Amino acid sequence: MNFTVTNDQVDLTNCDREPIHLLGAIQPIGFLVAVSTDWLISRVSANIADFFDVEIDDLIGQPSTALFSPDAIHSMRNRLALLRGTDALERLFRCALTEGGRPFDIALHMSGSYVIIEGEPSTEQNYGDATGTVRAMIGRLEQADTLTQFYNEGTRQIRALTGFDRVMLYRLAEDGSGEVVSESAKGGIGSFLGLHYPATDIPKQARELYKRSLLRVITDISAIPVPIVPPLDERKGPLDLSLSVLRSVSPIHIEYLRNMGVRASMSISLVVEGELWGLIACHHYNPRCPSFERRSIAEMFAQMFSMHIETRERKYTVEYERRARTISDQLLGAVASDESLLKDPDWLSDILTSAIPADGVGVWINGNYAFAGHTPDTSSFAMIIKALNGIAAGKVFATDRIADLVPDAAKFASQAAGMLVIPISRSPRDYVILFRRELVHSVRWAGNPQKPAQFGPNGPRLHPRESFEEWKQLVEGKSQKFDVSELRVAETLRATLIEVVLRLSDEASVERQAATERQDLLIAELNHRVRNILSLIRGLIRQSKPSEETSIEDFVKIIDQRVHALARAHNQITDDQWGPAPLRSLIDAEVAAFIHNKQGRVHALGDPVLLKPQAYSTMALVIHELVTNSAKYGSLSTTGHVNVHWTRDNHGSLVIDWTEVGGPIVEQPTRRGFGTTIITNSLPYDLGGKTDVEYAPEGLRVRMLVPARHIVLAEAEPERTQKHIPLPDAAVGRDKVDPSLLKGKTVLLVEDSLIIALDAEEILTRMGALKVVADGTVIGAVAAIDTEQPDLAILDINLGDHDSFPIADRLDLLGIPFLFATGYGEQAKLPDRHRPRVVLQKPYTIHMMARAIPQLLQEAALAIKAGSAVED
Repeated sequence: MNFTVTNDQVDLTNCDREPIHLLGAIQPIGFLVAVSTDWLISRVSANIADFFDVEIDDLIGQPSTALFSPDAIHSMRNRLALLRGTDALERLFRCALTEGGRPFDIALHMSGSYVIIEGEPSTEQNYGDATGTVRAMIGRLEQADTLTQFYNEGTRQIRALTGFDRVMLYRLAEDGSGEVVSESAKGGIGSFLGLHYPATDIPKQARELYKRSLLRVITDISAIPVPIVPPLDERKGPLDLSLSVLRSVSPIHIEYLRNMGVRASMSISLVVEGELWGLIACHHYNPRCPSFERRSIAEMFAQMFSMHIETRERKYTVEYERRARTISDQLLGAVASDESLLKDPDWLSDILTSAIPADGVGVWINGNYAFAGHTPDTSSFAMIIKALNGIAAGKVFATDRIADLVPDAAKFASQAAGMLVIPISRSPRDYVILFRRELVHSVRWAGNPQKPAQFGPNGPRLHPRESFEEWKQLVEGKSQKFDVSELRVAETLRATLIEVVLRLSDEASVERQAATERQDLLIAELNHRVRNILSLIRGLIRQSKPSEETSIEDFVKIIDQRVHALARAHNQITDDQWGPAPLRSLIDAEVAAFIHNKQGRVHALGDPVLLKPQAYSTMALVIHELVTNSAKYGSLSTTGHVNVHWTRDNHGSLVIDWTEVGGPIVEQPTRRGFGTTIITNSLPYDLGGKTDVEYAPEGLRVRMLVPARHIVLAEAEPERTQKHIPLPDAAVGRDKVDPSLLKGKTVLLVEDSLIIALDAEEILTRMGALKVVADGTVIGAVAAIDTEQPDLAILDINLGDHDSFPIADRLDLLGIPFLFATGYGEQAKLPDRHRPRVVLQKPYTIHMMARAIPQLLQEAALAIKAGSAVED
């Protein structure tokens, strides 16, 4: 670890940068061999000759059989097959690695592409039943009634198993510091019980290693580390020893232990719910090396110990929250029968503090306040409320030091130093606040946790660490902290109190407000739907443009039929408050409207099924095109007939088969008209479905798939009454446009309606766009940004079940200019980061695009210019 020497004092964060897993050496109690996946020896520890009759130079690059017997390799391979997870480690005890050789205890794990084999000479003749040993140890644990007894029994049993002079249970706090909460030690060496240690004593990278490798032993701090040979691999990288049981020791940690007078140590991680809860720390004042088998039993016991900690803590939490819910129910029931109780602060304080211990309660509702118990004075309470209005935002908030939030809070700390805030209105205005008084207490530290470091032989160290003399810190201005369980209970109480407050509020005013909100929502929804309908009709007119052979009368007739198909669909789904409508009614309506004298020749067969509004509108256009096409060119133009059959597949999707029979011979069309585009593309684009068209000689066949999310099953289909909606008299003309406005540019168009997208695409093409990439989904549009690299984008805000804001975030991150399009008008709600963006009102028109796009391009150019100026 390298330090830059300066005259300034430093803190201990330097330790966080020490690569303690890449020290390149092991402790001398055993050996290490790294083999490749094909079991060629890649690296060994320099002391390998102390354990085997070999020379290092003869091993590197050789098969593992040059060192181990075939039986030993077979046993190790079998153990490796049991590894599960990246941090797994397997063990073999009393394993003979050579023919007739002495037995070793073996640890196996993977480090990158290497198999790491570590061995220690076996010192246990026959330890016996390890599982039975752990079972007996856990049985004694379960007899402990209190948490303190449980902790003490755990440390006592680890000391009995391993023989260390001192075994401590070290519990970590939220800030990373720790406290010795239990200790088992031999007589005459003093006690560390109750001492606190600063967070810097366990650097960040060490904490991560503690979660990956649960047991760490240091047998002798004076032992000379044994290097790994060769130190670097072919990529100039050292061997990662994160999971090594023999990994050598950091010089910083050796100094730390030497200053404590410790010669050997062992630590076992206690991991609860995936986080480091604490450690079982073992100290010995002479070199000590428990056997690998005993260490493994200690590790297994510690894992069971962790599970029991989790069980005990969860049991306490469940019981506490159950009692709190009962109190919450009592609160609601009492106020329901006597509303005046809420205005009684003493009663409210009694019931709340029975759920969450506190010294006082303050209530603030509509500018009125009341107090019970120990609370700040009125002016200080008002200062607290003002500060809370800026941060609470409708969530429970807790602090053990009000002075961090409110200036001059120290003056009332003796009455209220900490608080738990329960907002009881939807906006940050009304609160119930539980206060806790100052808890002046002394914390015993093993050295001053705030004293700056000074340079020692291995870098910056806390000076008191040379003796670990006890240092007392007087903590003032803080209360007892509110724990996680109390915060969850506060959330429950908040829900109850909000319900109570709503009961006491002016119900008429609430109803009027709710009616106003509903009306605004309905107006916005109506505005959105009308604009979308107008955009859809405009697109139908543009995409149905007549050819040279088509007369004006025929063109008007085509438009009239398509718009009326939409009108009929709209009537069907609005009959049930914009709800699902029957597929059979849709087919019957189209047949009745266009071939009323041939209705008996369209045979519709299938179980009752309803289509949701979006699917119903899309299918109306598709069925309309199929009916009119058949009446003009297919089986309905002669004496043939059409079979329409639908079923649901295994995924719940609706499969519709349109089959024409007895008509003229069908040929593949040479020209793709707009009607064909509607048939083939509408379902995939608008609904995420599928359409397959087969031009069979005996008759057209079309298979359509509507995804299950657009389908509603029905026992029977209600009868519907068709309504006629007249078509506007005037057709829509074409506006003039500058064809060079988007010359050479690629435009991303995000629009969830195929027809509206086609209309907008045509407008953009007429404005000179080189390429228009259209997509109707968030996933597809985000993918198109990376693949197509658009120059600008137009985003429809409402994409059915989703909005386009994630797409906007991605474009914003990449610096690609974009504008929003919506049919909601001024009611459209944009996130704060996108509020300044240009918003285009739908339906799309050349006139509006010709105004919006130049503004967008100009803003983008100014942003680029400003960015260049900053770089310069």
